[in-house]
Amino acid sequence: MKGYHSAQVDVRVRLNTNESPDAPPEGFSAALAERLAGIDWNRYPSRSAEELRSGIADLHDTSQANVFAANGSNEVIQTLLLSYAGPGRRVGLFSPTYALHAHIARVVGSEVITAPRGPDFRVGAGAAARFAAAEQPDVLFLCSPNNPTGTVEDPETVQAALEAVAGYGGLLITDEAYVQFAGREPGRFSAVDLLAEDAPLVVCRTFSKAWALAAVRLGYALAPARITEELHKVVLPYHLDVMTQEIGLLCLQDAAAADRRAAGIVAEREILAAGLAALPVDQWPSGANFILFRPSERDGGAVWRELVERSILVRDCSSWEGLSGCLRVTVGTPEENALFLEALGDVLR
Repeated sequence: MKGYHSAQVDVRVRLNTNESPDAPPEGFSAALAERLAGIDWNRYPSRSAEELRSGIADLHDTSQANVFAANGSNEVIQTLLLSYAGPGRRVGLFSPTYALHAHIARVVGSEVITAPRGPDFRVGAGAAARFAAAEQPDVLFLCSPNNPTGTVEDPETVQAALEAVAGYGGLLITDEAYVQFAGREPGRFSAVDLLAEDAPLVVCRTFSKAWALAAVRLGYALAPARITEELHKVVLPYHLDVMTQEIGLLCLQDAAAADRRAAGIVAEREILAAGLAALPVDQWPSGANFILFRPSERDGGAVWRELVERSILVRDCSSWEGLSGCLRVTVGTPEENALFLEALGDVLR
């Protein structure tokens, strides 16, 4: 088994891991220090993070019983697969997609089965239903917006996948790490809209992207209470440390800040896309905080190396199935985006 790998290079402009270009707002560190001053450091943290889960529940107009919080959405996914996958069970994916879905599935001993996405990297309702019904994976992942392609599935696709897995007793996990970047209009669809106590559905979210907390490692799942109860049985006791819980609670005091940050990143994404459109590359529409593109006249790997030589780091996606020659660039600050476009233009001349 190969481990998870993403190049870590010391460069001036780092646009390879889909981090927020902006830090939490001014005053965040001082407010956190004030909260931490009252901590009893000799005591264990809240074992099930009740206050934090309650705050997340309020954000989504649901119950604390429907929330499971962990150290990043990857630990959420790991706990889900420890609970519902493992030896003798199968995990289904639509490829290409987030590499850790398959990696964690294999770590826990599951068989991984895949179906290809369409030419536009969307799954589609018919394909989702057919794959689920034919293969009947115990767990089916649907990532929207999808990493690394940025494509967003329509509500009909999520509904079709959910109905299919419900038909044979499977579980649908929707990964919505980037959903805040998929559109700002009122009524924007999320799989959260389909949650119900009798629905075999889990929605995964993270504080790493729009919340600008990649350094903290905080993620959560929204799911029926019967599912979150199983997750709490499987996860290690006191898994979420007190500092992480306090940081999450502090951010929830101004949840609108994440939406404002996401809106700014979406605006910068459009500027970045326009810059790419002026260069000899193919790019795909994105509902995330990154853009997937492929140089049309140069080898993607060679372009990646020449960008590194110019102290610009993006993600080389060539190892993903169906993404030969593709690169993924995170939306950075206006200055970082300009430096990237200038360097890419130089490389492609």
